[in-house]
Amino acid sequence: MNEIKWGIIGCGDVTEVKSGPAFNKIANSQLVAVMRRDAAKAEDYAKRHSVPKWYSNASDLINDTEVNAIYIATPPLQHEEYTIAALAAGKPVYVEKPMALNSAAAQRMADASKEFDVKLVVAHYRRAQPLFLKIKSLLTEKAIGDVRFVDLKMLQPAASDIIANSEENWRINPEISGGGLFHDLAPHQLDLMLYYFGEAIHFHGLASKQEATAPVADLVTGHIQFENNIVFNGLWCFSVPKSEQADSCDIIGSKGKISFSVFGQYIRINIKGKEETISFEALQHVEQPMIEQVVAYFRGEGENPCAAEDALETMKIMDAFTTANS
Repeated sequence: MNEIKWGIIGCGDVTEVKSGPAFNKIANSQLVAVMRRDAAKAEDYAKRHSVPKWYSNASDLINDTEVNAIYIATPPLQHEEYTIAALAAGKPVYVEKPMALNSAAAQRMADASKEFDVKLVVAHYRRAQPLFLKIKSLLTEKAIGDVRFVDLKMLQPAASDIIANSEENWRINPEISGGGLFHDLAPHQLDLMLYYFGEAIHFHGLASKQEATAPVADLVTGHIQFENNIVFNGLWCFSVPKSEQADSCDIIGSKGKISFSVFGQYIRINIKGKEETISFEALQHVEQPMIEQVVAYFRGEGENPCAAEDALETMKIMDAFTTANS
C-alpha cells in the first residue's frame, strides 16, 4: 500500500479539527471520502473540507474502490459493526476510543483483525504526542527513580469545558457510549498507564450514581496493580462544584515526582525539592502525530502505535471499574 486513501465513517464533531484535517497534512495520506447518516451534513462536511466524495451509508463508503483505509469516528455503539465490516472488506481500520461499548465487543474486533489478517489501530492518540512521549522518556531514564505509585484525579462539574459538545448528549447514554463521561475520558488516562507501566495483573473499582437524575455512574474509583508492583489509584467524579475541578496525575518515585494534566500542556518534575516545569504548545490537530504513525504502519514502514490487544486491556479495566456497581 503506497498512498493511503482514507474514508471517514462518522464525520461529526471530533473530526472537524482534532483529526479530519490531519489526513491531508501527512505525506502519502489523502482523505477521499466521508460518511454520515445525515446526507446533508455529510455533503456539507465534504464541501467545507474539500473532500471529493460523501455518503450517507457506511457500506457504500467501505465498498468504494478508491478508499483503501477506514477511520471510524462514530459513537462507540457503531464501532464493532463498522470495524468488522471494513476488516472483512480487506481495509485496515483506525477506530476511535473507547474501542467499543465493552470488552466483549472489543474482543470480537480484535479477533476479526486476526481472522481477516487486516490491520487495526485504536485511537489512543496521546501515546504519540510530545508531552506524553517526554513523560515516557523520563520514566525510562528513571528521572524520579523507581516508580512506587500513581494518583490520578479527574473531577469535573457537569458543564465542563473538557467534555466534548455534541448535538445530542450521547456520551451519557450507555446504550450509545457504553457508560457516562468516564467512558469518554478515562480511556485516554488508563491507556497511558498501560503504555507507561505494562501489564495490569489486578484491577477493581466502584461506580456510583451520586446525582439522583444521573442516567449513568457519575463517580468512579479504580485501583490497578501492575506487573512491576506499581499501584495506580484513580478517582473520576462529574458532579463537583467548579471550585473543586481537577485534572491531575502524580507519578511518585523513589527520588521524586512527575505531575501532569492529561488534558493540559505541562509536566512538573520535582526531584528532592527542586522543581522544574516543562510547557508544551497545544497541537492544532491533536491526532496528527498518531495518524502519522498509523499511515507508516499501514504502509509497512512502522509498528502498530496502539494494537487492538492493547486497547482491549483498557476496556477490560473500564468494565471492572464500572459494571459491578453502576
